[in-house]
Amino acid sequence: MKTPQPLPQNLRPPLALLERLSNAVGVSGDEEEIRQIVQKQIRSFVDEITVDALGNVLAVKHAADPNVTRVMFAAHMDEVGFMLVQEEGEGSFAFEPVGGIDERQLLGKPVQVGKERLPGVIGSKPIHLCTAEELHHAVPQKNMHIDLSPGCASKAKVGDFATFATRFQRNGDALFGKALDDRLGVATLIELARVNPGNLEILFAFTVQEEIGLRGARVAAYNFQPDMAFVVDSTPAFDLPLVQEDEENTQYNTRLGAGPAIYLSDAGTISDPRLVHFMVKLAEEHHIPFQFRQPGGGGTDAGAIHLTRSGVPSVSISIPGRYAHTPILHASLEDWKNTLHLLNLVLLHASRSILTPDR
Repeated sequence: MKTPQPLPQNLRPPLALLERLSNAVGVSGDEEEIRQIVQKQIRSFVDEITVDALGNVLAVKHAADPNVTRVMFAAHMDEVGFMLVQEEGEGSFAFEPVGGIDERQLLGKPVQVGKERLPGVIGSKPIHLCTAEELHHAVPQKNMHIDLSPGCASKAKVGDFATFATRFQRNGDALFGKALDDRLGVATLIELARVNPGNLEILFAFTVQEEIGLRGARVAAYNFQPDMAFVVDSTPAFDLPLVQEDEENTQYNTRLGAGPAIYLSDAGTISDPRLVHFMVKLAEEHHIPFQFRQPGGGGTDAGAIHLTRSGVPSVSISIPGRYAHTPILHASLEDWKNTLHLLNLVLLHASRSILTPDR
């Protein structure tokens, strides 16, 4: 494989910003902290910023010609987490998941609760006190609780949001964080806001409530009325060895280190083939490694965007990550660099002519 052409000198993966975004709290429906960071970061690079009724941050970079192509880039600000739903006394709260979380991953995990980020833990019996039967059966989430201790109980209330207390870390190419899905996408769009192609009306949507039904994206696309949309997200990488050593992994979805993942289809969208061809052509011409995200379940904001008004040609591109929707996601810095590189080229070369052929 030929060496990819380097990113422009003024365009780099903003690692410090990603750390800040990943450590910040933004459970679906409570994205205010992320919203504030985004607005501060992009204010000097865009012509308009608005926050709509649902809480999406919508930013526009105008072109001189009002009739140019309107290109939308979207990334969701929210993360999976929890909501306190009932006080049980002694600093203990019943909770419900917000977004899709595997309940097998929860017991004993440290969490942070509410605006004050109160430290807590998802309580579990120590192994010393479990019966043999209990050790062989997963504890259902409805039987779990968040323990804040009696001294902190008065500072928390029913309706407060909570999320994992994992802190961002980097080890060489490896990136670890609780909310890299989709703060990787958010950081990417912030960096792309620095680009000034001049030939497009660029529409940036930092969306809310993706994890609970793509709600913000539907509203954002209705507002923007774009000609086409590129959705930047994180997608699960299931590229680890299987239990049987002689069994080939054919369900890997995506792989770490293989570059940005371009979607052909998922549970909510069949990507516009013209946009897929456009991205593949750019990647091949500039020797940027890429992969196709295997068709199947899951989805991105494209699932809502492409159905808006009379329809929006859409495609998703994601940074692969292992252990999605658990307390920690593992992604590759090199994959992120190559995703940013490819999307920068999209900004520079996109035009309405991409959509000229029949779908």
